[in-house]
Amino acid sequence: MKTESDSSPLPSISRRQFLGSAAAASALSVLPVSTKASTYEKSIGANDRIRIGMIGCGQRGFGTHLQYLQQHEKAENLEVAGVCDPYRPHRERAADKVKEVTGKSPRQFVSYRDLLEMKDLDAVMIASPDHVHTLHLEAVAKAGKHCYAEKPLGIEFEALKRAVDAAKAANIIIQVGTQQRSEPSNVACNKLLKSGILGHLSRVEQVRNAAEPYWYKRVDLTVRKEDLEWKEFTNGRVDGPFDPLLYTGWYGYYEFSQGPIPQWGSHYIDLTHYVTGLNIPESCVCHGGTFTWKDKYKFTAPDQIDAVWSYPEGTVVTYTTNFGNSSGNRTRVLGEKGTLELNRRGTAIYTAEGGINRDGSIRGQNEVEDIQRPDHFLNWFQSLRGKAEPHAPLEAGYRHAVATIMAQMSYETGRRTRYNAEKRKITFG
Repeated sequence: MKTESDSSPLPSISRRQFLGSAAAASALSVLPVSTKASTYEKSIGANDRIRIGMIGCGQRGFGTHLQYLQQHEKAENLEVAGVCDPYRPHRERAADKVKEVTGKSPRQFVSYRDLLEMKDLDAVMIASPDHVHTLHLEAVAKAGKHCYAEKPLGIEFEALKRAVDAAKAANIIIQVGTQQRSEPSNVACNKLLKSGILGHLSRVEQVRNAAEPYWYKRVDLTVRKEDLEWKEFTNGRVDGPFDPLLYTGWYGYYEFSQGPIPQWGSHYIDLTHYVTGLNIPESCVCHGGTFTWKDKYKFTAPDQIDAVWSYPEGTVVTYTTNFGNSSGNRTRVLGEKGTLELNRRGTAIYTAEGGINRDGSIRGQNEVEDIQRPDHFLNWFQSLRGKAEPHAPLEAGYRHAVATIMAQMSYETGRRTRYNAEKRKITFG
């Protein structure tokens, strides 16, 4: 099994080398903020403890972020200094887990504002609900803290631009939580497609189906009003009183999350960008609705979505979700010389199947050998010390968010959306 260093050695990264990287160059095409000052000049010393705060201690924050923090805590010299969540049982559970493992209790906060006032905090991990991702990222950036920011990076365009601009101006080191960029099979597919073995890529197809929408299993009507700071959670998105259904089922309500487009779609559009090298779409159309799951909960996030993006590189990308039948999941890259089938839970395969310009360079069915690289969280911890580049930098997060926001706007209006990279505007037409 290969490691990433076998194919693309990563030497000691200097400020000048980072600025000359392809990632920095591509950022200039979609972001207006200068990248002249490298984030590596703000990296943390090799022997200094990295003190981290957590915003959001629910399923993702507690079950994933804290797990990886504790997995790498000793080797990377990390400390969870503060935990923040408007729901008391979540923040207490996280604090208790930290104390159980380290013997030291982190400070607890209801509001992210109070967490960010900690003077000795180095970095923050954001695992809050979708509707406050940009709010929290902008605040973290203005506080000058490095950041691990969950996907989708944003669900509203103007808020996304403000957060991205603030992060760029603050010169902080950011990892976006699209962790498929760190999975060995996808790293190998990235290398394979860079070789040009499939020729021109005409189409990428992504299908992610399930029998039931993922928000149903999160509903818990036993949550008590006195345990939740309701306004801190809603952030003005709804005016009504405390509602345990809205809180625990937020994934299914449009006020807080637009459903599969930004949630699952952000993973797959980012994966497409990573393995193919596509930059940012120029247009999108998206259709869907709630057709299967109509019940007492009155969820407003769609259970059916079909999105189609067109890229200036001459590639069409499709994304489909059907909550009602779990069959047919796939991610497929179609090129003039053959087809690549990605498998998130197994080995990717490429063949000459379907190619219109088969030149004999692909014979039979070929497995793509995995290329190992540090997991997504370890990569961020290493980036904080200037030892690596983030696998999913801010520019990548901006690109996936623009694509999913274009799809959302098309779904909401029934109109085609277009993106102007030079003006950083989304229009209809």
